[in-house]
Amino acid sequence: MTPTVAIVGRPNVGKSTLFNRLVGKKLALVDDRPGVTRDRREGEARLGDLEFRIIDTAGLEEATEESLLGRMRAQTEAAIEDADVILFVVDARVGVLPADRPFAEMVRRSGKPVILIANKAEGGAGMAGAYDAFSLGLGEPVPLSAEHGEGMADLFEALMPLFPDPDEDGEEEDPNKPLQVAIVGRPNAGKSTLINRMVGEDRLLTGPEAGITRDSISLDWEWRGKPVKLFDTAGLRKRARVEDKLEKLSVADALRAVRFAEVVVVLLDATIPFEKQDLSIVDLVEQEGRALVIGLNKWDLVADKPGLLTELKEKAARLLPQVKGAPVVPLSGLAGNGIDPLMKAVFQVYETWNRRISTAKLNQWLQEAIDANPPPAVSGRRIKIRYMTQVKSRPPHFAIFGNQLDALPKSYTRYLVNNIREAFDLPGVPIRVSLRMGQNPFDKDRK
Repeated sequence: MTPTVAIVGRPNVGKSTLFNRLVGKKLALVDDRPGVTRDRREGEARLGDLEFRIIDTAGLEEATEESLLGRMRAQTEAAIEDADVILFVVDARVGVLPADRPFAEMVRRSGKPVILIANKAEGGAGMAGAYDAFSLGLGEPVPLSAEHGEGMADLFEALMPLFPDPDEDGEEEDPNKPLQVAIVGRPNAGKSTLINRMVGEDRLLTGPEAGITRDSISLDWEWRGKPVKLFDTAGLRKRARVEDKLEKLSVADALRAVRFAEVVVVLLDATIPFEKQDLSIVDLVEQEGRALVIGLNKWDLVADKPGLLTELKEKAARLLPQVKGAPVVPLSGLAGNGIDPLMKAVFQVYETWNRRISTAKLNQWLQEAIDANPPPAVSGRRIKIRYMTQVKSRPPHFAIFGNQLDALPKSYTRYLVNNIREAFDLPGVPIRVSLRMGQNPFDKDRK
């Protein structure tokens, strides 16, 4: 169930600006004059991986029940009753006023979790007013600037313990939905032959000639009681060598199959593996964010070479760092060997591709990673990484929040990605990282 958060406070403390910031749109009217908001306004908010319903309320003022102000206050009290969490906002520039205190007592009596927000806290004067908010007895204030987006990381940290973990209330996947698996590779790698062996009939045309398959053909199949939709694709050659119009259409169809697949098996010819085009195909799969399995076809022709599999696995790790740990499975489509290990790897990497990591575990790991190797300093100021959250899966995508992240070296981002992959066992899947910062209100070049 989606939690509900209500924003309350006296007039003109920036409640509607905070509401707009959290929903990502200018839904609520904002003006310097107090009392612009009268009715409750609701929206769908997102902060990191927290999703919740947010309610903007009218400013709390003392008034008789019959008056307009009194009716506005009744609407705010109804929002407090409806909320799971209350954000009580004060103006850090002017500090705590006598009018704030009775309403602070009202939200305390509600028995709901309350987060005290000291808004407009940019600059030295703002921070002084934020410290003044301690006197309300609502705990430690969260200083932020809703207008400039500063302090949202601290708000996330305050909200996070009050929300259920997204892992705990996620929807169960439909067990009857077939897993979409695309088989791709260079021409004549044996893709159609392999699929014929999998489905147990000569469903696809095969032969020694390269480029027999033109359309991307989908076949429904079942492996150990699990539904699978297999996609056979045209062989992918170097773009410079693709001249025929029909072949261009076939290649476009194959690329479309990769985009719609969940797991992609890149089939290599074990007699000439890891050609430049093989690496380009893997790179394409990574860019599309698909889970990856590498199949070494025609393994029966090289199986007598001792240590070859270990050598090729090491070569894969060296040449394909962007999908480090991707399963490398020897097989023979012609002989029908290795299909079971291939499908085990497919389902395993699919599970990894869907994995979600709780924010608490991520941030515990992040602190250890930063302690072991702190981010570098820029112009004498150390880059500060505040927290991290997983914003989505399929593939795993993480957002890092902090200051001066635009100056974070790519080498440090790679360090974090490699450590995430190792710490949370994420082999064979692309990992996405977004760097997010609050805007600097004193930056004159900011639009």
